[in-house]
Amino acid sequence: MLPAVSSKGNKLAFITRFTNSDIWRRNLLQPESPAVEIIPSSRAQWDAQFSPDGKRIAFASVRSGLQGVWISSDDGTNLVQISDPNYVSGSPQWSPDGTRIAFDSHPAEHWEIFVADMAERKPKKLVTNISNVTRPSWSRDGKWIYFNSVEPGRSGVYRCPASGGDAVLISKGTVVINARESFDGKTVYFASNHDKSTLKQVALAAQPGTESTVDGMPRIRAAELWTLSRAGIYFVPDEAPRSLRYFDFASKQIRPIFEADKDFNSGLSVSPDGRWIVYSLDGNENSDIMIVDHFR
Repeated sequence: MLPAVSSKGNKLAFITRFTNSDIWRRNLLQPESPAVEIIPSSRAQWDAQFSPDGKRIAFASVRSGLQGVWISSDDGTNLVQISDPNYVSGSPQWSPDGTRIAFDSHPAEHWEIFVADMAERKPKKLVTNISNVTRPSWSRDGKWIYFNSVEPGRSGVYRCPASGGDAVLISKGTVVINARESFDGKTVYFASNHDKSTLKQVALAAQPGTESTVDGMPRIRAAELWTLSRAGIYFVPDEAPRSLRYFDFASKQIRPIFEADKDFNSGLSVSPDGRWIVYSLDGNENSDIMIVDHFR
């Protein structure tokens, strides 16, 4: 917007506006204590995920100008991009042993899943028989990668071997997303629909199509605003976009955790010891002045 051409006519300047989102960390053992912003940037960042040892964080960011996958130390230092800087990428998920990260990327016509080894930091495509796949996650034993597909006629939640291979249908549906395996490896949870999502579950031993709604869980604000713990689910309810709550599997009771001062953005992750949670919040509207050289 507001374009301006230089007096010589060879350069074009214009303003771009965008809404920021910031990554925050809060102590779950003292939820009334102030949250701390980590990994600061003037660009949007979201989907932060603790590594299995709690010492690193993977997240999606537009800090380089194009959405990519980055990792940092748990305090936000030692930033490294692990996705190809030429392609839009996001939705990072650590393997259970912390040696790999799966993420989605858009290198050509469709979304694909890539896996980056932390030692080599060279992403490799996950080869499977289902196309247009996003939002990967790992099985607890690291042998499988779950994902959702919007391939026409084959949309749903699938999993395939972590080394690649034919995928197995877990649940069929036009908008099912964010599959997560339970800590005992027996159940898969996923969100049905994107906004105002219903959280569902299906036993891995059951046939596709036998999923059920998680009893006692209200609708969540968005498909990316929930995460599993061993005993329950942290989530943002649809009716309260600034409230983090906890659903207990055993009692079916819901308790409030804390209130944020802005709406939650995509992604929740709890540290392995249960002490910390990282999340993103909507930020401020920012603008940049862009210049095009050799303008004609």
